[in-house]
Amino acid sequence: MSREAHDDSCFQKYATEYDPVKIGSIDGTDTEPHDRAIVRALNSEYTPNKLVQGNPHYTIFIGRLNPRTTQDTIFAEFSKMGKIAACRLVKDIVTGKSKQYAFVEYESASSMERALREMHKEYIDNAEVVVEREAERRLRGWRPRRLGGGFGGRKESGQLRFGCRDRPFRKPFLIS
Repeated sequence: MSREAHDDSCFQKYATEYDPVKIGSIDGTDTEPHDRAIVRALNSEYTPNKLVQGNPHYTIFIGRLNPRTTQDTIFAEFSKMGKIAACRLVKDIVTGKSKQYAFVEYESASSMERALREMHKEYIDNAEVVVEREAERRLRGWRPRRLGGGFGGRKESGQLRFGCRDRPFRKPFLIS
């Protein structure tokens, strides 16, 4: 099997399209939005950044970073999982301060999978980070959280949003 065929088969088990209503649903069966964020996501217009390079299937998103975490720190921590092709800490254009998330592209799928397994909920600079697959270029129709999209918030905030690793889709409990 060629590398390209193997790589494509690795990614077919994941969603290819983003639907804010289904992401906001407990079991993925809702047909109507249940909160204003979902309505905002449905009504928003968003075009992914065409300047972003690299393979989205080998790229991970790292969130909830400490504001003092540097790109060098991220590179050092995540290079333990495998060879990195690109690393980018996202910063505010005006202030230059960290927006507390980053993207790391690996040279192989196995390195990316290892980082997903081993770095999720690890501590970097005293902050517990989340590690997920990149969604913007991988999921058709993706909307960032600022537009009401994303995979939702935390349980503590009372938001009923599911779909990421912390809050996976589950069938609802049936009460007899």
